[in-house]
Amino acid sequence: MKKFINDPNDLTKELLLGMTKAYPSKVKLVEEKLVCRAVEKVESKVAIVSLGGTGHEPAVQGFVGEGMMDVCAAGDIWAAPGPPTLLSALKQVNRDAGILLVTLNHAGDVMSANMAKQMAEAEGIKVEEILTTEEVRPTEDEEGRGLGGCFFIYKICGAAAEQGKSLEEVSALAKKLNENMATIAVLSELATHPSTGGVCGELGENQMEICAGQHGEGGGVVMDMASSKETIKILADKLVEKLSLKSGDDIICIVNGSGKTTLMEQYIAFNDASEYFAGKGINIVGGHANEVLTVQEAGGYQLMVLKADAEIKALWEAPCDTPGYTVK
Repeated sequence: MKKFINDPNDLTKELLLGMTKAYPSKVKLVEEKLVCRAVEKVESKVAIVSLGGTGHEPAVQGFVGEGMMDVCAAGDIWAAPGPPTLLSALKQVNRDAGILLVTLNHAGDVMSANMAKQMAEAEGIKVEEILTTEEVRPTEDEEGRGLGGCFFIYKICGAAAEQGKSLEEVSALAKKLNENMATIAVLSELATHPSTGGVCGELGENQMEICAGQHGEGGGVVMDMASSKETIKILADKLVEKLSLKSGDDIICIVNGSGKTTLMEQYIAFNDASEYFAGKGINIVGGHANEVLTVQEAGGYQLMVLKADAEIKALWEAPCDTPGYTVK
C-alpha cells in the first residue's frame, strides 16, 4: 500500500481539516467530525443531514453546501459515526421547519441513526428519516444496501428544501426517489483499508464481481472480466428489470467510479450505457461520469439510474455549490 498520509490514526481528522480549508466558502468544521455549510440556510427551510464513514470521498461530507446538505456527521474510515456525533449534527440545525435525515442501509449507519433519532425526538427535535436501499442484489429476497444513490437524495431533496418545501413534502419526495432509483456495482479490483493496509476480500486477476457492494463485502456474482459494452449490458439489464423501465421513460444516469477506474473507462462506460438505453427507447435526461462515492483504490464503478418525472428533472437542474458537486 502506497499512500501519502501521516499517522493512520489521524486520517479522518486531517482529511476533514483539509477539505474545509480547501473550500472555506462552502464548508466549515464545527466540531472535529461535523462538516457544516459555511453559510447556514435560513431556519424557515428544512435541513438535510446525513452520516457516513470517511474514506469514500467525495461522499458523503463532500456534498455539504448550498443546495444540498446542511450538515454531515462523519465517522472514521469506513465506519459510521457514533450516535452522539449524529445527535450533535441534528442539534446543529434544529428548527421548526424540521430535518430530513438521510441514512444509507449499512448496519452501523442504521444503528447510529436509530439511536440518534430517538434521542433527538426526546429533546423535541423534528426529524424524518429516509433509508436508502437502492442496491441491486443477486436475488430478490436480499435487501439492498445504500450505495451511491444517496447522491440523488442529497441533490434533489436539497434543492426542494432550498426552494422552501415543507418537511412533509421533502420527506415524500425522498421516498419517491428511493422507490425510483437503483444502483448496481461491479468491481475489478478490491480496495485496501488506508489505516491498516488490509485487503477487502479476494478477487482473481482476471475476474470481476457483479453486485459487489461498495467495499467488496462479498455475496456478489464473480465472473471473468468482460468488455465495457458487455459489462454495461449485464448491469443495465438488471436496472431495467428493477425499475420496470420501458420505452419513453426518462432517466438520470451516473457512472460512479469506485476510486481506481480512470475517467477514460468511466466515459467509455457512459457511452455504452447511453447506447444501451437509447436502443430501448429510454431517454437519459441528466447525469454524468465521475466519482460520487469511492472506496480508495477499488477498481470498477457503480451504474446508478433514477427514473425521472418533471419534478425530479427540474430539481436535478437546480443550482448547488458543494466541494464535491456544483451546478450553476
